[in-house]
Amino acid sequence: MTTADRFRAAAEHRDLAALSELFTDDIRLYSPVKLTPFEGKPMVVGLLGVLLRTFEDFRYTGHLDGTAQTSADGTEAPSTILLFRGTVHGKQIHGMDLLQLDEAGLIKEVTVMVRPQSAVHALGEAVLAGLVADGLVPAPADR
Repeated sequence: MTTADRFRAAAEHRDLAALSELFTDDIRLYSPVKLTPFEGKPMVVGLLGVLLRTFEDFRYTGHLDGTAQTSADGTEAPSTILLFRGTVHGKQIHGMDLLQLDEAGLIKEVTVMVRPQSAVHALGEAVLAGLVADGLVPAPADR
């Protein structure tokens, strides 16, 4: 079973411990709702916990293998794109997870892309609320 297959199975079974085993300690997750990446295994696993609770009917719908340059250092790495669909607060979301591996076969970068824009907005609000509730980020200051 490949790393991508194990990632997919762990995400579909909402198994955070199994997901965590697949990541490098310095993993980066690039999100469609935040300019800078989420960094480090504890933060990324925490974020995935929020995401798995937030999606109402998350499922993977496709799998593509290849290579891509990593964001961190620009080197080419084995990569897999997992296509997904789901619903957040009544908004249908289509998206993809780009998984980039290190030489040991662990995931060192994840880039998440979603559409449409209204779904990105709904996802961003739900994830922020979950991150604040879990104590992973401070509550935004009132404006």
